Amino acid sequence: MRIISGQYKSRKIKAPKALPVRPTTDMAKESLFNIINNYYYFDDISVLDLFAGTGNISYEFASRGTQAITCVDQDFGCIKFITQTAKEFDMPIETIKSDVFKFLETISIQYDIIFSDPPYGFDEQQFNKIPQLVFHNNLLTNHGLLVIEHSKHTDLSKALNFKYSKSYGGSVFSFFTKTTD
Repeated sequence: MRIISGQYKSRKIKAPKALPVRPTTDMAKESLFNIINNYYYFDDISVLDLFAGTGNISYEFASRGTQAITCVDQDFGCIKFITQTAKEFDMPIETIKSDVFKFLETISIQYDIIFSDPPYGFDEQQFNKIPQLVFHNNLLTNHGLLVIEHSKHTDLSKALNFKYSKSYGGSVFSFFTKTTD
């Protein structure tokens, strides 16, 4: 995996093979960040990375200047790897070892961007629980964005506050925003 842009552009990060992850491809990550770049100044936002895995998405935000990044994953190996990598690169990434759903039920902090990359094997109910918890617990700022990465075989268009999706190979990013009253 490599960092696409910013301070650490072109730096490669090698994750241990034992981690239970499926990192976002460089092509898909670059496309995602091109979309986000049109709406946000990276140094002005806060980011929550759910099912963080290797921390791939968080490193990209940090490289582009984001100063408030929180990674949540329930795997100790993933959290340990993210913590070590963030320290090595002096990146402002906080790590939390927790079940993502329990974490979302208990926090009250708002974020500008919440990125979620759950296992592709989740069923529709598990995928739909993410936007339900995010929006019912008011975890996004007024102009915030929830992005869920999933396989092309999963359709989230009926989920709460769904706006649109973009496909990149076998991966899809579904975008969600607060509804306006």
